Amino acid sequence: MPEPLLTMKGISKHFGATRALRNVDLEVYPGQVLALIGENGAGKSTLMKVLSGAHRPDSGTMLLAGRPYAPTGPHAARIAGIGMIYQELNLADDLSVEDNIMLGKEQARFGMGRWGIMDRVVQRRLVRKVLEQLGHPDLRPETPVRELPVALQQLVEIARALIVQARVLVFDEPTSSLTGQDVTKLFQVIRNLRDAGIGIVYISHFLEEVREVCDHYSILRDGESVGHGKLQEVSEDDIVAMMVGRTVDHLFPKVAHEPGEVILTLDRVSGYKIPTTVSLEIHRGEILGISGLVGAGRTELLRCLAALDPVRSGKIRIGQFTPPHTPRARIQAGLGLVSEDRKGEGLAQSRSIADNLTYSRLQPYCRFGMLNLRRRRQAVEHWMGQLQVKARSPEQEVEALSGGNQQKVALARIMHQDADILLLDEPTRGIDVGTKSEIYRLMGELAANGKAILFVSSYLTELLEVCDRIAVMARGQIRAVRPATDWTEEKVMRIAIAVENG
Repeated sequence: MPEPLLTMKGISKHFGATRALRNVDLEVYPGQVLALIGENGAGKSTLMKVLSGAHRPDSGTMLLAGRPYAPTGPHAARIAGIGMIYQELNLADDLSVEDNIMLGKEQARFGMGRWGIMDRVVQRRLVRKVLEQLGHPDLRPETPVRELPVALQQLVEIARALIVQARVLVFDEPTSSLTGQDVTKLFQVIRNLRDAGIGIVYISHFLEEVREVCDHYSILRDGESVGHGKLQEVSEDDIVAMMVGRTVDHLFPKVAHEPGEVILTLDRVSGYKIPTTVSLEIHRGEILGISGLVGAGRTELLRCLAALDPVRSGKIRIGQFTPPHTPRARIQAGLGLVSEDRKGEGLAQSRSIADNLTYSRLQPYCRFGMLNLRRRRQAVEHWMGQLQVKARSPEQEVEALSGGNQQKVALARIMHQDADILLLDEPTRGIDVGTKSEIYRLMGELAANGKAILFVSSYLTELLEVCDRIAVMARGQIRAVRPATDWTEEKVMRIAIAVENG
């Protein structure tokens, strides 16, 4: 065996009374793709932040290429050869693609004394090379990042890590916003990097992805190492059992529910971001899935329903009522939205869990303009328990939570809101296997209680397993709506791709 490229030994980290890591060991070898697996809050992100210099460990040692490694901060870690691609994008929205990729690695020519002049020609050549490596030579380096969809923003994040020629690369849920085609390209990039001798840590809740791209695994549970080895020597059931400390008998639990009367009607609706008209009926007690490629109009449709984007024509009726086109009116009419962009618009990152969870329905705790904080805290603790949100207290700021726990808060908000129509845009993104199973069960129970659920997902398996009907969108148009039992992954993709390429 070669010497480890990276060794982390006995790493521990506390935040006040909260133990995030306890004596964690990790080794990454040259040319190895190591899957780092664990539930939300298991300590994966904290461990990687120790590696990247964002956190200093309370105890433990690290070696990089056989030498002591103790970064003073993220910049020092980057210079040492650690590249990070976080699940939550960390881009400068007002800068261009080129400037984001080259941030901290700007190329300069020194022609005016000691003052440096940025060499755009050299920079652009490097940027185009890495974008071509990622399969996107068409992405213009001068484009402002804020104008890109989330999937392309994530590719910019990956390109920024590749530009530094890192010795160890960490991918934290890198495919959460990518299309199937982009995932295939990314996996080929990872294989190329592996073949070049780079050590890779790959964090994902999609075990099929882990099987496809990784060769070894390391599992964390409650901040401790609980298993490691070769992937080919362990079953998925064993992995899940080590992750959650119990067996998960049914990943897609079935809760009996029956569709009732129509509660939401879309009558030839079009928006400025939806070029064609959409007509659709959703029933009480129904889970209706929406599939399609990135850019097909799925998110735009949900935003029109929630009155976050303007409607150009058509009518949206809730029961027999057409509510005004404002977010407040839609919330009062019984719509609740979980946005795919929880960092940008789904949650108020600097506010507490309690604030985020109750903002859309404060009436039960208000009297004469005063907020009963004790009653609100009780309600928040109830929902945190229901969704197993791991946090110090209801007053903890949302931005301090892991991505998966933030998503749980977003889901808890619309459940606390008691919405009749739940608009869920990629609700299981970044959520671990055990919690996904709980979310699916909860969706079934909500449908059994007469709620209507509009469920957008890029993960076809969960749509097929969870939904009653599935609609396929392309170019802003619903091309087909059928019972889930009539669909297969191949049939869904055939319609979506045929239209997109037509």
